[in-house]
Amino acid sequence: MGAEIQRADAILALPVLEMRDRLASGALSAVELVQACIARIAAREPEVQAWAWFESDHALEQARALDALRVTGRPIGPLHGLPVGLKDIIDTAKMPTENGAEADRGRVPKEDAFVVARLKAAGAVIMGKTVTTELAFMRPSKTRNPHDPAHTAGGSSAGSAAAVAAGMIPLAVGTQTGGSVVRPAAFCGVTGFKPTFGAIPRSGILMQSPSLDTVGVFAADPTGAALLAEVLFGHDPSDADTAPRPFPRLSKTALSRPPVTPDFVFVRPPGWTDAEPETRDALAELVEALGEKVTELDLPGPFEAAARERRRINYAEMARHYFRYARDAAATLGAEVRDAMEEGNAVLARDYLSALDWRPVLNAALGEIFERCDAILCPAAPGPAPRDIETTGDPVFNSLWTFCGLPVVTLPLLTATNGMPMGVQLVGAHGNDARLLRTARWLYEWADR
Repeated sequence: MGAEIQRADAILALPVLEMRDRLASGALSAVELVQACIARIAAREPEVQAWAWFESDHALEQARALDALRVTGRPIGPLHGLPVGLKDIIDTAKMPTENGAEADRGRVPKEDAFVVARLKAAGAVIMGKTVTTELAFMRPSKTRNPHDPAHTAGGSSAGSAAAVAAGMIPLAVGTQTGGSVVRPAAFCGVTGFKPTFGAIPRSGILMQSPSLDTVGVFAADPTGAALLAEVLFGHDPSDADTAPRPFPRLSKTALSRPPVTPDFVFVRPPGWTDAEPETRDALAELVEALGEKVTELDLPGPFEAAARERRRINYAEMARHYFRYARDAAATLGAEVRDAMEEGNAVLARDYLSALDWRPVLNAALGEIFERCDAILCPAAPGPAPRDIETTGDPVFNSLWTFCGLPVVTLPLLTATNGMPMGVQLVGAHGNDARLLRTARWLYEWADR
């Protein structure tokens, strides 16, 4: 039994790209990898509680079919045999999708979401559904931080981040409307990638705020995130915010060597006064270590209004898209959702439309910054995960970039004095997802030296 556990641990410790290559060559079977994940889930799930729905037999059935396909010599997909967890607001046919809501208990969709169809076509093993907060908003979920269960795992993609951080799965999918990919990734100590708005179709995913909702991914490192995200990029006529265009080769670019050493601009985003002292100190040390590779710059005054305007959009659109919950199941909703919808109902049309006008203004100012650097560097959260399971943490350092629709990567580069991970956030120019991932890999490997 001890040898089996050691073998499973060794498998799960492999980088995602090495897992992929071993699966493709037959050196590692999909069944063996899935069994290792099942063993880790059995060991960690009672404490972490990352799963809303998981059945080992369902995962093994997929793995056996993928192993049988490989030995036929027929083409296999880019994610062949790799287990992936899905946030429980992403529709999965014949598998529960309950949106973290009591009103949707027992809901089983008839069709897969766009991203699920893409994952299956790429050969991924759909391991199950990871925990989300209620309707992907701010009410804390049952998920705990794998590093210390007394600390929050964040929200709303807490289950996806925690499952990857605990080694239960190598890859997971989440969504972000404010900071729901970046924040839990930073708290749990993994890589989180939120691409450019509109890069990944959202058809078949619970819609909270169509002007902001973005699909993102989790992995241990930037190359794993690139591998997963590349499969999901695409155009879907059912999502008007996507467009038919050539999509970047994220994985190849992320693995390539930058033509020159990347340059960074360190900014103190709105809310900087909320940053904890050790966050400020750690970032100051990082900036000093990067030396001439980084320039410090303050954002113009109008950026202070971004959080307010993003909130107006989010809450007004939530009031519209969650109306059926308020009408039919108000008594089951937590105060966080009810209060946000009440605020959204009070937003005037002129203020909502005015808020939408802010995005191009802010992006125009940021465009001048991106002419001077490969990525903006800033904190991912005010500090490490709070020692408080009644909060999902503060998205103050994430919402600006979500509002602007820019690609963002958070990297687990820092450690707090209490041993909890802290994330560093990199922000790229609109549409420069591949370049951002390449820069993120460079910084990730530079910090590891």
